[in-house]
Amino acid sequence: MALAAAGARAARAQGVEGPTTILVPFTPGTGVDILARLIAPFLQARFGQPFVVENRPGASGNIGTQAAARAAPDGRTLLLQANTFVMNPSLFRQVPYDPVGSFAPIIRLTRGDLVLAVHPGVSATDARSFAALARASALNYASPGNGTPQHLGMELFRLVAGIPMNHVPYRGSAPAIQDLIAGRVAAMVLPVHTAIPLAAAGHIRPLSVGSPQRSAAVPDVPTMAEAGFPGAEVDLWYGVLGPAGLPDSTREAFRAALDEWLRLPATGEQLQAQGMNTVGGSSEDFASVIAADRDRWASVIRRAGLSAD
Repeated sequence: MALAAAGARAARAQGVEGPTTILVPFTPGTGVDILARLIAPFLQARFGQPFVVENRPGASGNIGTQAAARAAPDGRTLLLQANTFVMNPSLFRQVPYDPVGSFAPIIRLTRGDLVLAVHPGVSATDARSFAALARASALNYASPGNGTPQHLGMELFRLVAGIPMNHVPYRGSAPAIQDLIAGRVAAMVLPVHTAIPLAAAGHIRPLSVGSPQRSAAVPDVPTMAEAGFPGAEVDLWYGVLGPAGLPDSTREAFRAALDEWLRLPATGEQLQAQGMNTVGGSSEDFASVIAADRDRWASVIRRAGLSAD
């Protein structure tokens, strides 16, 4: 209690005043929402003021993200986002924010591994044989929707492998996975924690992970580079941002608190259960990731000729 009180006094001294809203630009139950509801109680105890999660979904996350970009930079509005928001400006003709200029990056919380998986009826046993099948006859693949990391991850693989494929977008992961299990589509990029129970039940076959190194969750599944497709790496990451102009002292107060949360043993257990790996680090590190990913995915989207409009 004494530590919490001292933290709250320090936070107020650094200009963090509440109540603070954590904007989630997606529906309840998504990875972003789960993370927001994990950090809110910690921040509330740490700063001694209310932290309220507000879901504001719509337009692939653009509605809630715009609201955060337009908020006053006073520490009373935070945005919890996924790497989708660095992809949207290249997918939509008009996006009401700049992922670099409209925000003050605070900290990258987590990253999660993605895996290329197929229906068991597909004869491919690895990414290389899957590419050969697709090259002979264009296969259908599912995604939770246009512009999602799962969609762009498969498009990146298609470009690197030089293969034709037909994209079938769905309204969310659940119906896409249902059709993958039923064999209505041949393949899908999935979060590793989603793929593991499906593979154990014999519903899918994992072929390759999108991370630079093998995933500890599925150590027997090779990386894209090991399968012969270097440059096809893709993952999911989640981070916290404030509006541009957020004072440095306020940004650092939030960053330090969240970095502390990431280091708690219970946090690692909670995140691993969701298929996430802790990241942390400096605000500058996170800013560099945002800028690099914006440019990388802009190139992929342009080469693939994609548009979400």
